[in-house]
Amino acid sequence: VQLVESGGGLVQPGGSLRLSCAASGFTFSNYEMYWYRQAPGKEREWVAFISSAGHITNYADSVKGRFTISRDNAKNTVYLQMNSLKPEDTAVYYCRRGDSWGQGTQVTVSS
Repeated sequence: VQLVESGGGLVQPGGSLRLSCAASGFTFSNYEMYWYRQAPGKEREWVAFISSAGHITNYADSVKGRFTISRDNAKNTVYLQMNSLKPEDTAVYYCRRGDSWGQGTQVTVSS
């Protein structure tokens, strides 16, 4: 199992980013996927969930209405569209499948 996140960067408050997580080594379409994040000095927290076919999604209250999780099973990729970003969204963002994690991608929201 390999999960590789990308798309992080520095963005101003109110801006947008789209994260990607490219998966390999397993049948991607069979598995639900998750996004998590970890801010400096804080525990890793769950951000979003998507079912294997993409029909069911769920979000942490802190991002609901601003973030959208989606997936393309033909490309073995899960996405996290992040809009209206706030400084408190600054964190390393990780995707997860079961007990497998990617290496993370840094998102910094600052003016």
